[in-house]
Amino acid sequence: MMAGKKVSLVLGGGGARGYAHIGVIEELEKRGFEIISISGSSMGALIGGLFACGKLDEYKKWVQELDAMDVFSLVDFTLQSGGLIAGDKVFEKIAKMIGDHTFESLPIKLTAVATDIVREREVWFQSGDLLQALRASIAIPFVFTPVKIEDMILADGGILNPLPVAPTMSDISDLTIAVNLYADIPKPKIVISKKEEEQRNAFSQAFEEMANFFYKKENNLTMFDILDKTFDTMQDGLTRYRLGGYPPDLLIEISKDVCSTYDFHKAQEVIEVGKLTARQQLDAKGF
Repeated sequence: MMAGKKVSLVLGGGGARGYAHIGVIEELEKRGFEIISISGSSMGALIGGLFACGKLDEYKKWVQELDAMDVFSLVDFTLQSGGLIAGDKVFEKIAKMIGDHTFESLPIKLTAVATDIVREREVWFQSGDLLQALRASIAIPFVFTPVKIEDMILADGGILNPLPVAPTMSDISDLTIAVNLYADIPKPKIVISKKEEEQRNAFSQAFEEMANFFYKKENNLTMFDILDKTFDTMQDGLTRYRLGGYPPDLLIEISKDVCSTYDFHKAQEVIEVGKLTARQQLDAKGF
């Protein structure tokens, strides 16, 4: 058992799996942990940023109330700018939540990790405009359009660092907790309603039809599917490599099978899986 409860929290990337971070944060706060800093990549940066500016509850309420067609309506497909989805509709909503926050205005330290694909290096955002940094951090290659800042072309932080523990190394905290979204473990069983399952099927079918329009299908997989699986494989390998160099004090492992990268219509279930998994693993490790 630790001496104190000041925590540096590291939130990994994983697309829609990142909803699990919400459940993990809720469980940590329920146990009296004080999160004094957050380092996040991709969806981990977004959830961390929303928490840091006090808007995570509002975001959670919004995503849980979205039905399948609401989510589909937020997908603004584009054939330009280097990505399949512009992402403007979603970030207009998030921008209203976050407002004009900068990193300097946040009550806790936040690092959002992106990748400069021109110079092939990590970029740690710790100052300046918050929304712009978060938008850059979640720009999954070929899916969301990249972000240009000065002479940098910025894309998803997970390209080089899906679980960025290193930015927390200088923190004065009692414990560094990292949340990995690519664990090769069974996912907990969460019961969902028949209506919700029907809505999911409707969303999946609509999204697949749109993907088929853009990408030719080969061997029952669209090019979109292949890109998704390729990126997941890369993220998993990089996560294990990074953890070898920068091991946290405590690693919370979320099953990679909780959902796929683009299952953004499964917020309620994934949040509950995050909460349940954190509870079980924290209990098992005496926290």
